[in-house]
Amino acid sequence: MQRQKHRNTKSLLVVSSLLFVAVLAGACGGNGSSSSKDNGNSGSNKNSKPTPGGTLIYGLEGESADGWCLPQAQLAISGIQIARSIYDTLTAPNEDGDYVPFLAQTLTPNADYTQWTLALRPNITFHDGTALDATVVKNNLDAYRGKYPARSPLLFTFVFSNIADVTVVDPLTVSITTTTPWASLPGALFGSGRVGMMAQSQLDDPSTCDTKLVGTGPFSLVSWTQNESLVVKKNPKYWQKDSNGTQLPYLDQIEFKPTPEGPSRINGLLAGDFNAVQVSGGELIDQMRTETDNGNINSYESDEFGEVSFGQLNTSIAPFNSKTARLAAIKSIDMETYNETVNLGVLQNANGPFAPGGIGYLKDSGYPTYDLAEAKKLVAQYKEETGTDLAFTLIATPDAATQAAAAVVQQMGKAAGINVTITALEQAALISTAISGKFQAMVFRNYPGGDPDANFVWWKGGGNPVNFSRFDDPDINALLEKGRATPDKAERQQIYGDINREFAKEGYSIWLQWTIWDIGTATDVNGILGPDLPDDGGAPFPGLATGHPVSGMWIQN
Repeated sequence: MQRQKHRNTKSLLVVSSLLFVAVLAGACGGNGSSSSKDNGNSGSNKNSKPTPGGTLIYGLEGESADGWCLPQAQLAISGIQIARSIYDTLTAPNEDGDYVPFLAQTLTPNADYTQWTLALRPNITFHDGTALDATVVKNNLDAYRGKYPARSPLLFTFVFSNIADVTVVDPLTVSITTTTPWASLPGALFGSGRVGMMAQSQLDDPSTCDTKLVGTGPFSLVSWTQNESLVVKKNPKYWQKDSNGTQLPYLDQIEFKPTPEGPSRINGLLAGDFNAVQVSGGELIDQMRTETDNGNINSYESDEFGEVSFGQLNTSIAPFNSKTARLAAIKSIDMETYNETVNLGVLQNANGPFAPGGIGYLKDSGYPTYDLAEAKKLVAQYKEETGTDLAFTLIATPDAATQAAAAVVQQMGKAAGINVTITALEQAALISTAISGKFQAMVFRNYPGGDPDANFVWWKGGGNPVNFSRFDDPDINALLEKGRATPDKAERQQIYGDINREFAKEGYSIWLQWTIWDIGTATDVNGILGPDLPDDGGAPFPGLATGHPVSGMWIQN
């Protein structure tokens, strides 16, 4: 992606961000046209030695009202960002999007990828002083897959349904057996940063698992006042060091503050109320670029390993159980005008779930383009087929910016003869509504960076309640099974490219734009992407759609 020039005029309608409901997802990364814009924040300032100490105040996109009992939690990006400060995962992605051992020291498959041997790093302890050993890892994995009595997950039951058994081999070794070959299991063990290892004390907590957080991560919980702040302090016994042998993390403390309004986050950063903020959406990215160019802030901007904004259609009920209706809705939206109006043209129009540079991305996926005359014909055809006019309700969050974006869709639909009714629903209620299937269309943002096999949970049919679009496509089902079984990248590109084409052909989603994320900071803050991964695992992951490490952040004195 090439950085856009600044604009002197503002559009009539502005969106700070579309709804983010990514409890867990993935597109895949790699090289290509995706890019990042680094203004000194991605790693440590090469001219300065990291300075330990200090408190960082971090403005987040939203609150995580349900807390962090990880197997059961429903976390958007703000919740994932906090989770990554308190918990470590068994694997982690590097700069190429390959998943390498993290809490695990090694992760080795058998010849057909149906059994994995996971050896843990020695001498790692949880914040409560208990040891990270094979037993607690087994119990965590069993909890995520719905096989541990103390925990009742929903989403992760499906994510890990292919695991047949987890056994303890010795105090630091676990064996994972899968039902079918699962070459991409290392990516699932990261789970967009959500599959953190909890201490046994939290895992077995009957009533406050969501608020008494105990991990192995660089910071431990001090306090949480919902809708105000969450404070974490340095874990003095953290296991990871930087390349110079300096103990991580550098910071003494982080205070995370939920600030849903994007302009308030940027204004707070400029005023010195925040040291760091997370930002997405065309208008806000445009403003961040201006402030960075003017030297008022630093920022790290990335669309690598990106997620996609889209209209999620419920294909199990009218009108979108009709392919005719789906294609009519898609062809009614002038994406160039929509992007200019909603995003100032800053973002790139999407043609599928996989962002540029990712496995499965296609320059031409066959996704239908805007054609008002054809949309009108399809609207008429739908009435002939069903005897009813084409109409649907679009659910969007109640903030003014997102409602304005929905209004653009409504206006374009009207021009094609489609009656679009907009309904506001708070973000916290979106997941339960999506699971219930009691909707026709929703504004979503999902499928962020990582291995494309993470989308298995969203797209596999056969009554899967977290396939929110409710399609049961035999071609996609077969391709998903095939994609997770092979480690060959070229073959996987073909497989997920075919999934991309099937989405386009059937019109299961209205693709909008691929997302850009920006972490803006005060000019004295460094180390957004953190240190290199241990044991020569590679340079840090450049994507921001699922948060970023905080262990390497530091404030220059």
